[in-house]
Amino acid sequence: MHRICVFAGANPGKRESYAAAARALGAEIARRGHGLVYGGASRGLMGVCADAALAGGAEVVGVLPRALTTREIAHQGLTELRIVGSLHERKAVMSALSDAVVALPGGCGTLDELFEAITWSQLGLHEKPIGLFDVEGYYAPLLGVLEQMTAEGFVHPRLQLVRATSAGQLLDQLMSAPSAAHGSGPAPRP
Repeated sequence: MHRICVFAGANPGKRESYAAAARALGAEIARRGHGLVYGGASRGLMGVCADAALAGGAEVVGVLPRALTTREIAHQGLTELRIVGSLHERKAVMSALSDAVVALPGGCGTLDELFEAITWSQLGLHEKPIGLFDVEGYYAPLLGVLEQMTAEGFVHPRLQLVRATSAGQLLDQLMSAPSAAHGSGPAPRP
């Protein structure tokens, strides 16, 4: 596993534990010699994770739609900042550049990115392991909804999300996930 795509909020959230988790994840990605692919912002949990990975010497690639370059305040200290035309292109490029997906706490944009990765996995468009960094039970309600959707026959039971409450545990589980052993499947086209 070379690069990990991290979806995260462009805002810090109300709890310091969210920023601490983002910092720990970025640092752990760097410590293990992985690269980080993320949304390209300098603020919020996105910026915290990127800064920690950079401080640890990791390659950090940001992918930001042109329309959000000022709004999300593009991070200027990255290894590489790719400016793309749309949110759809952003997700496709992030997927193409990564070998695994992790969601930190975030808002609707984070969920949009996460659910697109889940959908692509369900459709067999990739075999990347997908993980949830479940800080203080943030993703517990979502996991309940996914269980209900699976029980009602709308989500294929083969969906396997890795869930962990620490950065080290999360990366360990991603590395041992069944799909990680097979490598990444083809990336969706932009």
